[in-house]
Amino acid sequence: MLPEETITAIADELVAAGETRTPVPLLTTRYPEMTVEDSYRVQNLWRQRSEAKGRVLAGRKIGLTSRAMQMATGITEPDYGIIFDDMVLETGCTVPWDQYTHPRIEMELAFKLKKDVSGPNATIFDVLDATDYVIPALEILDSRIEMQGRTIVDTISDNAAMGAMVIGGNPVRPEAVDLRWVAGILYKNQTVEETGVAAGVLNHPASGVYWLANKIAPHGDKLSAGELILAGSFTRPMWVDKGDTVMADYGALGTVTCQFV
Repeated sequence: MLPEETITAIADELVAAGETRTPVPLLTTRYPEMTVEDSYRVQNLWRQRSEAKGRVLAGRKIGLTSRAMQMATGITEPDYGIIFDDMVLETGCTVPWDQYTHPRIEMELAFKLKKDVSGPNATIFDVLDATDYVIPALEILDSRIEMQGRTIVDTISDNAAMGAMVIGGNPVRPEAVDLRWVAGILYKNQTVEETGVAAGVLNHPASGVYWLANKIAPHGDKLSAGELILAGSFTRPMWVDKGDTVMADYGALGTVTCQFV
C-alpha cells in the first residue's frame, strides 16, 4: 500500500492534468507496487478535491464490463468512477473537443435510481426494483494518464477515464423492455462505426449496477436514490476528432447525438 503522501501527490497531479489537458506518465511505471486499492484511494481523494470546489455528485460509471471493452483494453476486471452533475449533457449538444484529451465515445444504458441499492448482497432484482427508468446514453471517455500500456491501476486512478455523458432518447421503465436485447448502432459522420447489444454487459446491463453496489459496500458506501448509474459499454470505444458528429440509434429507445466543435 502506498503511503498517504504519495496518494496525495498523485491526486494533485491528476487534478492538474485535467486542467492543463496534458496526460501524466503511467502510474504503474512509476509506482510498480501500486495496487487497485491504492487506485481507489487516489480516485476518492480526487473526488473530495472536486467536491471541495463545488462539484456535485450525480452518479457513478461502471467500466470494462463487456468482452468488447476488456479485449480492447486488455483489462479483465470491471471498474467504477464518479459522475458529477457538470458531466451530464443533453442530446443534441455541442461538445468542445479541446476540453478533453483526444476523446472517445461509447454506447451505454444509464439507470436512474428511485431507491437506494446497498451491498454486500445486492442482486439484479434489487437493481430493477430500485430503478425509476433506463435511458440511452453516450459516454465521452477522457484521459488524464497516457494511454499506451495502461493497466486497471492507471484507469481507476483516472476516475475510470470518465469525461462526460450525453443522455437522450426515450426513457423506459425497466420492466417495459427486455434490457438484454436493447441494441444500438453508433454512427460517426453518417457512417456506421460500431453496433452492439446490451447483453454484452455482463449478460444484462443491470448486472454491473449490483456489482458496483456490492463493491462499494465494504467502504460504507451505497448507490443512492436519485443517482444516475452509467452501466457499461457494449461497443468498443470510438475515437472522435474536432468537427465530428456522433449519433447513437437505439431503435425503439430513440437516438442520442452530439457534435464535437
